[in-house]
Amino acid sequence: MNSVGGAGRPLGLDTLVRLKRDRRSSPADGTGGPFPVPEGMTAPLGCDAVAVPARLGPLVVPRLPRVGCVYADGTHWWWIVPSDSDDALTWPAPAQYSPGAPLPTSARLIHRPGGTVPYTPPIPLYLALCRVTGTTPEWSRPLPA
Repeated sequence: MNSVGGAGRPLGLDTLVRLKRDRRSSPADGTGGPFPVPEGMTAPLGCDAVAVPARLGPLVVPRLPRVGCVYADGTHWWWIVPSDSDDALTWPAPAQYSPGAPLPTSARLIHRPGGTVPYTPPIPLYLALCRVTGTTPEWSRPLPA
């Protein structure tokens, strides 16, 4: 393992993952920055967001075993998921995956779960979005020959 800055400490996998997340979490233009973790909650896995048009939000909620923090403005709902929930997964349109969970300044918390973590489980969210958008889940599609 490599040492960090001559401090004599090894550069571990946890540090590399944290550095990747820190690099990805800078706010995009036109956003208010990453969502604020509600008081009393922690985000040990980092945070990304899945944005959906507001009309789809109420259709998704009853299909989920657990709803984490959800932010909304008049046009979109943002579901908070653990970082890297897009690895090897293409979220169905019109959903948009946002690394670092950048939110517009107009977004407000509309759902806070019980407990201390803000996440909606990403696989159930993905499947619910596939269902309400009429999209076949990626792993169910036939492979081209």
